[in-house]
Amino acid sequence: MFLTDEALAQLTGLQRPSAMCRWLEREGIPFVVAADGKPRVLHAVIMGRLGGQVVRLQSNTKQSRRCARAQCRRYAIRQY
Repeated sequence: MFLTDEALAQLTGLQRPSAMCRWLEREGIPFVVAADGKPRVLHAVIMGRLGGQVVRLQSNTKQSRRCARAQCRRYAIRQY
């Protein structure tokens, strides 16, 4: 659902939460600040911004059954 702290640091190139927030604001990326003071960014927002699209798989497809067996969230990322 949300980017991990490590993924967010890699995306922004920054370590301090306040600096990350400034970078996200400057780039126009929506975020919320959690109780620990760190920004939280939805994974889907970043995928959409980078040209990907988060799509929900149909429950009757072979891919969704494979995904369910692997205990994932049954979401896939389609890139164009």
